[in-house]
Amino acid sequence: MSDSLEKLYQAVIAAKDLDPSVSRTARLFQRGPDKMAKKLAEEAIEVVIDAVNGKTDAVIRESADLLYNLTVLWAAAGVRPEDVWREMEMREDLLGIAEKMPKTPVKVPQDRRPIVALEARGLRKRH
Repeated sequence: MSDSLEKLYQAVIAAKDLDPSVSRTARLFQRGPDKMAKKLAEEAIEVVIDAVNGKTDAVIRESADLLYNLTVLWAAAGVRPEDVWREMEMREDLLGIAEKMPKTPVKVPQDRRPIVALEARGLRKRH
């Protein structure tokens, strides 16, 4: 997967300075990070709605749009896919791949935790 994301990232970089009248990517770069962030949020909401409604094909299509818009925002922010993978590897080493980094410091166990299946964790958000 990282090869595909790297290809997408390189395509975004190559298209950012094209004519905005023919390139969606160039148009997003011309409109700036506020527009990029708005498009990313819109796509994320569409993925959520389609997932809740059980529309698997739509989730796939909207997820592709979400990844595209995320990659555009990364490029504008100077973030490369490899930077994100490095962060994911660090989290896997500390907490297991299915864990989100906690907001407050935690004591890290001596042994790395096993990868946890998301289904087993439940899907409710803890407050």
